[in-house]
Amino acid sequence: MARVHISPLNLANYNDLQELLHNYGNILDFTLKEHSAYVLFERESDAIKAIEDSQNGHPSLGSSTCTLIRNDEKALPSRSPLGLDLNKKNKMIEAARTLLEGLGEDVRREGLLKTPERMVEALLYFTRGYTQTPSDVVNGAMFHEEHEDMIIVKDIDLYSMCEHHVVPFFGKAHVAYVPDKKVLGLSKVARIVEIYSRRLQIQERLTKNIAAAVMDTIEPRGVAVVVESRHLCMVMRGVQKTQSVTTTSAMLGIFQDGKLRTEFFSLIK
Repeated sequence: MARVHISPLNLANYNDLQELLHNYGNILDFTLKEHSAYVLFERESDAIKAIEDSQNGHPSLGSSTCTLIRNDEKALPSRSPLGLDLNKKNKMIEAARTLLEGLGEDVRREGLLKTPERMVEALLYFTRGYTQTPSDVVNGAMFHEEHEDMIIVKDIDLYSMCEHHVVPFFGKAHVAYVPDKKVLGLSKVARIVEIYSRRLQIQERLTKNIAAAVMDTIEPRGVAVVVESRHLCMVMRGVQKTQSVTTTSAMLGIFQDGKLRTEFFSLIK
């Protein structure tokens, strides 16, 4: 066995990178840690090949550098890409295979051979918000500023999974706050939305989660959040109303005042 450290890790090419690494041979462990990854190969020759490709500038590796970790260095615990114990992940794969068989499918046919693994990887990706906290993504990006008026970040794309049927809902989030001598990096507002949307959710709770996280992070005078989403549980099944949009809101602090609330709603139209 041989372990390789890949850094810096370009998360935009994350799926391509995983597929590329599996082409080298059997991978026993793939662990994400901040902006890098640790990959445990079954054979050292496969690890060396990955290192050679990184030195030759393979497109899926981008600017990442692969470094071989010697056996005497401290090994990381056996974890899956999103921090899940590998034994649990294998149970999930078996459960996915059982679900496909229950549908009457032949999991041995070519198109479904790797589908259970893909189902699990996709589900873990869709719910990766469980592994993050607001402090992780804000990462200190708070700044002292004597700004006393409303700040709005609107039309933030969000994709989530309904906890009742485990099917997607998607739409936009609009987030506003009135600072109290501290402002938040604008991209961090979108990242907070991402943390809570990438979980099994209901829209009502998601809206409150976002508002509470912004309030707890920078302690502004008030926070307002509106989420507008289409739910596939209403589109693909049940009433099958394809044009319906669900709107939820959460108002904290001074946004509970009618005048400021009205101003917020007028600005996000």
